[in-house]
Amino acid sequence: MRVLAVDPGLTRCGVGVVDGLPGRRALLVEVAVVRTPVDAPLAERLLAVSEALELAVARHRPDAVAVERVFSRHDVSTVMGTAQASGVALLAAARAGVPVGLHTPSEVKAAVTGSGRAGKAQVTAMVTRILGLDEAPRPADAADALALALCHLWRGAPAGGAAASSGAAGGGGAGGGRATAAQAAWAEADRAARAVRPGAWGAAAGKAPGGTARRGGRVRPGAAPGR
Repeated sequence: MRVLAVDPGLTRCGVGVVDGLPGRRALLVEVAVVRTPVDAPLAERLLAVSEALELAVARHRPDAVAVERVFSRHDVSTVMGTAQASGVALLAAARAGVPVGLHTPSEVKAAVTGSGRAGKAQVTAMVTRILGLDEAPRPADAADALALALCHLWRGAPAGGAAASSGAAGGGGAGGGRATAAQAAWAEADRAARAVRPGAWGAAAGKAPGGTARRGGRVRPGAAPGR
């Protein structure tokens, strides 16, 4: 199963593509960060993100698209930009006919670290370890996108999502068939939850405009500055 995950944002939008099969480790396909200038008109920024995501979906042909679920924050301008970028990602998936799964930040953290309150450094460290990368994905948006992809691989689409479950929830995921501590923690929590529930793009060159792409653990720096 191939998952393309989007950590939405207008200034930096993380895009991670990961392959995973039951009983096998998760494999990095590519990761990039789509950047837009803060002083550009909103419509142009959304268009740039849209074009990059549509190219990524067309190029990688994912089985599912995972998008971080947007929550309210004190900074209204930030959450509005995140929500707008999230809508663009959902639209890109819908246009391509790819099922979508939405995951909260705490779900993603719990999936890769075993704790829904883990910090960004811990998430990045676990993503680097799980995918066997030579170095940590940078910036944080890149690591967050990969963590989101891993979460979807292992947990599948949550209630209301369209994508089918795959990966560690059925015994797969990273580690060549042996569950990591994070996977084991999630599996135990999932079993407990089920017990009380009745029933039951990168561009053609392989790098998103102005982003940073990684393949096989190697880094190719992008041209645009950070947020």
